Amino acid sequence: MKIGLFFGSFNPIHIGHLIIANYMANYTELDKVWLVVSPQNPFKKYGDLVNTYDRLEMAKLATDNSDSIKVSDVELKLPQPSYTIDTLTYLKEKYPQHEFAIIMGSDNLASLHKWKNYKLILRDYRVFVYPRPGYENAELASHPSVTITMTPQMELSATFIRKSLAEGKNIQYFVPDPVLQFIDSKSLYKH
Repeated sequence: MKIGLFFGSFNPIHIGHLIIANYMANYTELDKVWLVVSPQNPFKKYGDLVNTYDRLEMAKLATDNSDSIKVSDVELKLPQPSYTIDTLTYLKEKYPQHEFAIIMGSDNLASLHKWKNYKLILRDYRVFVYPRPGYENAELASHPSVTITMTPQMELSATFIRKSLAEGKNIQYFVPDPVLQFIDSKSLYKH
């Protein structure tokens, strides 16, 4: 089975993430997409994240009714910070029957050369890229392992959602209803 790994802090998960995951699972050669909830991205400040288990739970609530998208907590079991190559190596050993690929935005493709062992990633794994405004011509876009997709773009970010919640704004339709209920029940992002 071909599984696309969509890494993220999902802080919180929103419909933009779900549109990307659904597109990759249904409009590319990938069979399934695993949302890999990252405890700590080496390029992000740690203080901005809500509890990892809350982010994991929101991702599960958002994908409960999907056959092709599931949530993975694999990075919670690995040393921190998480590096993609280490996660890929672990998953390849644990699930030798699967073929893993990476899903990333064109903004990440533009900075892939800064990642740990990025040449190894490109040698051993496929990379499915969704467009992000302002990152149309990444240097690695023509690499044979890279597939640029026509995933619909949406100007929606977790930062926008967190800011909206902190300001008391309504975020209905930006996140799935079960996620909104979870955020409300725990008063997340209300600073």
